[in-house]
Amino acid sequence: MTKHVAVLMGGWVAERPVSLSSGKDCADALEAAGYQVTRVDVDRNISVVLQELKPDVAFNALHGPFGEDGAIQGILEFLEIPYTHSGVMASAVAMNKEKAKAVMAAAGVPVAEAVMVRREDAARAHVMKPPYVLKPNNEGSSFGIFIVKEDQEYPPQELSRPDWAFSESLMAERYIPGRELTCGVMGNRALGVIEIVPLGHKYYDYDAKYLPGGSQHILPAEILPSVYQEIQKLALKAHQALGCRGVSRADFRFDEKPDGTGDLICLEVNTQPGMTPTSLVPEMAAHEGMDFPTLVSWMVEDASCGR
Repeated sequence: MTKHVAVLMGGWVAERPVSLSSGKDCADALEAAGYQVTRVDVDRNISVVLQELKPDVAFNALHGPFGEDGAIQGILEFLEIPYTHSGVMASAVAMNKEKAKAVMAAAGVPVAEAVMVRREDAARAHVMKPPYVLKPNNEGSSFGIFIVKEDQEYPPQELSRPDWAFSESLMAERYIPGRELTCGVMGNRALGVIEIVPLGHKYYDYDAKYLPGGSQHILPAEILPSVYQEIQKLALKAHQALGCRGVSRADFRFDEKPDGTGDLICLEVNTQPGMTPTSLVPEMAAHEGMDFPTLVSWMVEDASCGR
């Protein structure tokens, strides 16, 4: 019997456009793979919609708060609908930068020095010696991030805006110069390592991630084999320490010294990485011979409750 898959996409948060793009491409690929697919633009009535649909599996293509912080996962657990990606606890912890950093550090994954601050304090004066990065504690897709440069006399004044739309709790993190590297995990194995080179952007921000020509992806990353293998090992270690399931993606900075033994720092683990055919994890899977319909089919067959 053909499995009925509800592809959950959209939502009402800042990442809505990215989620709609991921969801459409995943739904198209699942239909091509032979599944019965219902596209669901998620709103606050989602539990009623799912009870009426009664799908065999929910494919979670949501991004950001509600979609990857344990909330939708809790609803799916309550309704006993098997779902893709990580479960309630792993999603909640990974989305909270402070808690995720503590878990990863305890597991031996190197992380950057950081302090938690209130937005009003971060706007008033430097909360650590520049250069440093300010980021909301529970947002994705590089929303609300500021890089405070070494010669910057004052903190970013945008932090004082009355229409600030993100968390009042910010993480101030030591800025790690160097190369941007990322590694996906699928099940219990690490995929390839990609170096991301932003084109015309100061760093891998929202536009660099999602606009055509915003960045160049180098796969496999042109780094020493020992560093490449270390990134794969750390990505898998972070995935397992946080209790992730299905696919995840860990992002790193590598401050490459002349001898190749510079700082290698894990910035975060994304439990709901982008899932368009040109996104990073599908690109890693394709490099290993797995096309997009095969990848999303694997995710559907891997789905479960109690994740």
